[in-house]
Amino acid sequence: MATFEDDFKTQMKLQDLKELISTQDLSSAINTIKKYLDQQDFVELNVAVTGESGSGKSTFVNAFRGLKNDDEGSAETGEIETTMNPEVYLHPKYNNVKVWDLPGIGTPNFKADEYLEKVEFERYDFFIIIASDRFKECHTQLAKEIVRMRKKFYFVRTKIDSSIKAAKRKKTFELKKTLDAIREDCEKGLIDIPKEGPVVFLISGWKLGKYDFNLLQERMEEELPQHKRRVLMLALPNITHEINEKKKKSLEENIGKVAFLSACMATIPVPGLSFAVDLAIIARELKKYYSAFDLDDQSLQLLSERSGKPVEELKSLMKSPLRHGINQDAILTLLKTSLLTMSLSVAEYVVSLIPIIGSVAAGGISYYTVSIMLRKALNDIAEDAGNMLMASLETGDNILSATYNRCHYLG
Repeated sequence: MATFEDDFKTQMKLQDLKELISTQDLSSAINTIKKYLDQQDFVELNVAVTGESGSGKSTFVNAFRGLKNDDEGSAETGEIETTMNPEVYLHPKYNNVKVWDLPGIGTPNFKADEYLEKVEFERYDFFIIIASDRFKECHTQLAKEIVRMRKKFYFVRTKIDSSIKAAKRKKTFELKKTLDAIREDCEKGLIDIPKEGPVVFLISGWKLGKYDFNLLQERMEEELPQHKRRVLMLALPNITHEINEKKKKSLEENIGKVAFLSACMATIPVPGLSFAVDLAIIARELKKYYSAFDLDDQSLQLLSERSGKPVEELKSLMKSPLRHGINQDAILTLLKTSLLTMSLSVAEYVVSLIPIIGSVAAGGISYYTVSIMLRKALNDIAEDAGNMLMASLETGDNILSATYNRCHYLG
């Protein structure tokens, strides 16, 4: 939740922005507004991924960014340690999200304090410790040192699918008991380390949406500072309905700011400014929605290659009026459904010349219209994302995963 202080600072910035724009021509004013809105995208999130060689570190680095191991920009993988120094991998859509593949741990002379100094621990928001086998002493050492240095860590046990496959050879196999045994082994190794809430999560690097990934993202979100939570949510891959719903809520939080900015611009007596600004900021937000939900053309092409389904077949699952493209005509159609037409651009200019009452009226029209339109568009796009996810989850493996998740939440 935004604080009073945050709201006050935002109002002060908008007032300064309004004064600056009132001295600019239409093109310069729109560029100034775009730069203002882009400021929130400069908040960095640095995620450190560490663990033993061959534990699946690099696969997790890739999966966390929505990539397969053979995709362009993916981290190099292999049983032999391929990372000698901290190597940063940028998120393919959000360059402010940096996932760091750290050198492997577990060497005979491993010392956690020296290791963390070497990898410059202070730059990371949190650490993810990866293990693919039984809990080891090096994991305990590293976790203790991370806590001592007042950083957060999450212990991720990977290659769960392989463990389940091996356990299935037993006649007494039960999925929940197998997973509980793996979790308990890891938790025993961390029993002496101060912590609040769960820190052990069972993950499949190949099928990230199975098992505990929802629990992991919830935990990371809870423990991040407020201004970084939105960055995390938008960057997470769209692999569960829970993540999609949280993305929608994160994007909803920005609608008020955008609408307020529109309202401020409506009170400036520059012909055509309010209408041009609305088109620019609405188009910007809509493109952000499609990108966040992986419904943009580039994401759909990638999904097509992975699923073997033509892009047009995937697009047939989308019902939003914007599915054919975000352009001026499409935006105008949505604005009209919110009871706004191009003629209101002139009306806003006229009423803004009237002291006080005119400004309030012009601002109110813009705020109401932009708010309603963006909420309707976001709901439609989020629904399309849900339909796309449902289509991609129609496999036996995911039915098994859903069964496990229900059992896990029930205790």
